[in-house]
Amino acid sequence: MSVSPTSPPTGVPTGSGAGEKGLKTGALGLLSSVCIGLASTAPAYSLAATLGIIVVGVGLQAPIITILAFVPMLLIAYAYKELNATDPDCGTTFTWAARAFGPRTGWMGGWGIVVADIIVMANLAQIAGVYGFRLIGLDSFADSKAWTTAAGVLWIVVMTAICYIGIELSAALQRWLLAVEVVMLVVFSVTALVKSYGSGAPATAIPVAASWFNPFNIPSTSAFTAGMLAAVFIYWGWDTAVSVNEETADSKRTPGRAAVISTVLLLLIYALVSTAAQSFAGVGTDGIGLGNPDHSGDVLSGLGDAVFGTTGFGAVLSRLLILMVLTSAAASTQTTILPTARTTFSMASHKAIPTGFAKVHPRHLTPTWSTVAMGLVSIAFYVLLTVISDNVLADSIASVGLGIAFYYGLTGFACVWYYRRVLTRSVRDFVFKGVLPFAGGLMLLYFFAYGAFDVYADPDYGATSIDLPVIGRVGGVTVIGLGALLLGAVLMLVQWAVQGSWFRRPDVPVGVADRETAPPS
Repeated sequence: MSVSPTSPPTGVPTGSGAGEKGLKTGALGLLSSVCIGLASTAPAYSLAATLGIIVVGVGLQAPIITILAFVPMLLIAYAYKELNATDPDCGTTFTWAARAFGPRTGWMGGWGIVVADIIVMANLAQIAGVYGFRLIGLDSFADSKAWTTAAGVLWIVVMTAICYIGIELSAALQRWLLAVEVVMLVVFSVTALVKSYGSGAPATAIPVAASWFNPFNIPSTSAFTAGMLAAVFIYWGWDTAVSVNEETADSKRTPGRAAVISTVLLLLIYALVSTAAQSFAGVGTDGIGLGNPDHSGDVLSGLGDAVFGTTGFGAVLSRLLILMVLTSAAASTQTTILPTARTTFSMASHKAIPTGFAKVHPRHLTPTWSTVAMGLVSIAFYVLLTVISDNVLADSIASVGLGIAFYYGLTGFACVWYYRRVLTRSVRDFVFKGVLPFAGGLMLLYFFAYGAFDVYADPDYGATSIDLPVIGRVGGVTVIGLGALLLGAVLMLVQWAVQGSWFRRPDVPVGVADRETAPPS
């Protein structure tokens, strides 16, 4: 089944370089796509914010958790690869879920992307603000809520402007920021491992042991699930490489390859850094121990001085480590805007949301209102949560795992259902269009359900809890995560009532790939 061409929205450029929807075609190659996929996950920021949380839950098994979380990510990356080969639409999950299950499911898939990105922008902005002040030695400003909020808002404004100006500028900036990030992570890991085995090793140092990589040593099922949901967060973002598919050369092949390559590279980075950090700092609850609750949300800043020292060249490297987390958060701020803007752009092009979001800049060939709206909504959400409570902000970040599991899992199931008639065509089709995406979808469905209704629902989990009628007291992470998805259902009904053409006559054919029209494998 082929997709009927989507008519370009009013005012979309149709000249040289503009694609079907008006975006700039052929702007990105494989290297740029991989860099965008990697930068979107923000490896340094993700590790800084999450490694301590994983250690608190599973102890010495933190390295194996970071490795196991790679499995569902790789499986879903193959689902993205296969679906993109048939329909390289920048709406990704929105479009593909609509193809497989219908317009309402597709709309909710698109909302899952949008809400997860908006929530995480609050934490990215906060991290960028804090580390920006720490980099220049203004620790008193870094401890001030007002100053860090102002700095975070400024970062969102700057990165929104870069995304507005053009995809090529965005990609060029990502390459440089990612280079700094990866080099510093490797230097940090090698230095930490060398010092762990040296004569001057800290008292917290632990020799690397095979038992760290035994998942059966994890204390409980709930600890495993909570750890996996946290670890899934550190891999999240590689799909940005696919969301810019309409602006990529060889749009049916390059984005899918970039997604798979990105997840494999992330596995190598996370396995190295988590093992090195744990070997050097241990999992204790005092000092530099990764289990210390005082810096569980930011372990790298506490380890910089301990690993590199505070004098001479070591002090320079320690500052570079702070710069690395700053550039990581800044890069991810930018690459979080990219997929959200393109998701809402695609939804508007298909008339699933107001068509104003489908406008394209005549010179830059980037989404205009979709990009600006993402920046403005992110600022409003960040400021609102900061004003309400730091605890609510913390739990909102934890709830992102539910949104990720929702739309990644949906994509896996959409792949299987859409290609169901061609799964017996070849062994390759059966494995890559069927087995792998279905297994990835099942894993993420389990993590979503167990996390939402068991681990996160515990009133003692996280920083907040809420009394709900009939149900009773529920953990704030579950309330925020499920509440955000339910808000999407309400907004979908409003859109259906106001402008319901997408729900009555979707211009993405709903059906199934058949033997004649399915793309060759």
